[in-house]
Amino acid sequence: MPIITRFTDGIVPFGPVHTGEGTYYNATGAGNCLFPPSPDNLMVAAMNHADYDNAALCGAYISVQGPDGTVLVRIVDRCPECPEGDVDLSQEAFALIAEPRLGRVPISWQQVSPPLDGPIVYHFKDGSNQWWTAVQIRNHRNPIARIEYLTGSGIFREVPRTEYNYFVEASGMGPGPYTFRVTDVFGNTIVDSGIPHIENGSINGSAQFPPPP
Repeated sequence: MPIITRFTDGIVPFGPVHTGEGTYYNATGAGNCLFPPSPDNLMVAAMNHADYDNAALCGAYISVQGPDGTVLVRIVDRCPECPEGDVDLSQEAFALIAEPRLGRVPISWQQVSPPLDGPIVYHFKDGSNQWWTAVQIRNHRNPIARIEYLTGSGIFREVPRTEYNYFVEASGMGPGPYTFRVTDVFGNTIVDSGIPHIENGSINGSAQFPPPP
C-alpha cells in the first residue's frame, strides 16, 4: 500500500506508517480510554496493546488505508489480543475501507493531526477529589505527552498517566482551582489557570494545539 501523504483539508500526517490487519467490532465510542459514547460519530477504533502504549494514543487520530479506501478514526479503546500493527475498527469505519463480509483485511495506518473545533477540554473523573485527583484531556488535535499542575510551592509537577487514560495524582492536587500545563508530542504547551475541580465534569481550556511542524 502507498505511504499516506499530506491531506488537502488541513489534516497533517506524521510519524511512521504502520502495517497490520484491520478487523471490526461493535463500537460505541466508549472503551478503555474512558471517553463517553459518541453515537453521532462512530469513526472510532481500538488500538493493539503494543501501539496503545499505556494510553498514549487515546484520543489520537489515525488514517487507516484498506483495500477499498481510507478512513480517519479516533482511538477510544484498546485491543489486548490484537498483534502489534493491527487496528480494530468500528463496523461503520471498516465498511469504508473493505467489505464487512471479509472480517479481516490488510491495512496501513499513520497518525494524523486534524483541525478540531474548540479548545482542549479538561474532564475530572467520577470519584476525583482534592485528595485523589484524576483528570483527562479531551478534544486534543495532537496526542498528549504529559500534564503538569502547579503546586503550592510554585513548581509544576508531572502527573502519572494510567492505562485507562486519566492522569492521576494519588495524593491529590488540593481543592483547586488549578493551573495546568499540557504538552503534546511535538512539545507545544497550553497553560490554563483557574480550572475548577468538578467531579465528573468538563471545563474548556483556553486554546487548541497547532498542527505539526
